Amino acid sequence: MPSRNSAKTPKNDGNNSNSSLASLENNCYEGERLTNLLQSIRRGIQSARHLDGSSLPEKIWLKQQFSIGVNDVTRVLERMKPCTELESSTELISLRSNHTASSVKLQAVLVASDCNPRWLTKHLLSLASSRNVPLVFVRDTKQGSLRLGELVQLKTAIAIGIKVKGSTINKIIQQVIQGDRFELSPEGQNSARIFDAQSNFQDPDKKMLSNVI
Repeated sequence: MPSRNSAKTPKNDGNNSNSSLASLENNCYEGERLTNLLQSIRRGIQSARHLDGSSLPEKIWLKQQFSIGVNDVTRVLERMKPCTELESSTELISLRSNHTASSVKLQAVLVASDCNPRWLTKHLLSLASSRNVPLVFVRDTKQGSLRLGELVQLKTAIAIGIKVKGSTINKIIQQVIQGDRFELSPEGQNSARIFDAQSNFQDPDKKMLSNVI
């Protein structure tokens, strides 16, 4: 079964490109799965912020972790060197030691598939695909951009690119890219867990945030 998150390289035919986009958007995160995904990313943000120890205002710090908005995401993708062969997100994270402001790379891009007009994000499919950057589509009854905006303390955000930083945010997104499914445990919001394809529960609060406690 095709991955719900990996952007496939479209053919030059416009109809095939539209078909690829429609296929990806039909497998996007919505409902409870979307809620759990966003909760996990928020925990990753809190952990990364704590470990970073930065005194920067939070909104400025968030801009260092994410490319926010379609224009910013597009600029960063265009500056990334097109890939001639597949590179895993793990390999991208390993570039953290060589990371500089002039060589920003994106691990993945969250896209609100229910944005209007639709052409605002249509170009991201081929652009991200040429850089081997997965697209993760979200949808919430035409309010996907509102849900994404909440992550970065803005009213709306149609697209958010996750920058390669080697942070807990990257670890969570890596699990998403690998096809993990998010399930909400009975204990409530703070106990959301990741349920992988092998049916093994992994508590991100213990696995990734142990250094915070």
